[in-house]
Amino acid sequence: MIRVVLADDHPVVREGIRGMLAAEGGIEVVGEAGSGDEALAVARAQAPDVVLMDLRMPGCDGVQATERVLAGVPGCRVLILTTYDTDADILRAVEAGATGYLLKDAPRADLAAAVRAAARGETALSPAVATRLVSGMRGRSESPSLSARETEVLRLASEGLTNAEIGERLFISATTVKTHLMRAFGKLGVSDRTAAVTRAIQQGLLPPP
Repeated sequence: MIRVVLADDHPVVREGIRGMLAAEGGIEVVGEAGSGDEALAVARAQAPDVVLMDLRMPGCDGVQATERVLAGVPGCRVLILTTYDTDADILRAVEAGATGYLLKDAPRADLAAAVRAAARGETALSPAVATRLVSGMRGRSESPSLSARETEVLRLASEGLTNAEIGERLFISATTVKTHLMRAFGKLGVSDRTAAVTRAIQQGLLPPP
């Protein structure tokens, strides 16, 4: 059972998300929070697998709350669920250590899949967010160009290593691995590891297996 905390300052939104997740097997909402500070307190009390975090809340915002939850609740993942999809918001969330970034108009199946992916430590991006990253990161180049580190991270991901294992291999944190992966996702125009590896091979950015 995946234990989830909902952090959003609108009770109606929390109720809707709770209802959506209740219809999915294997996911249980164990707590709710209406502010960033409350999100940290509830996460510490409940030790959930995943916190679904809004960006705009009273007190500390969702990005600050993400940093504090990840620092204070070992093993917890944070999945951003918001209406905001600007480049600055997305990158701030990634750099804070968020495992994924979804918009509130995501279908129930996509939300549930993202929660399950986050619980496994995998990155999850909504298609709209992936598109934003593409437009923001490709620049004027028609073909994506990965940095040396992004290529190395994707190569290790293609071998089935987890973010933590990739971090150990490259002597970087798992959070830094997530950042490289999400930047690579944006450049490649995809939203998950498998698609990223496939696209990179197709583009000649990774050798075929």
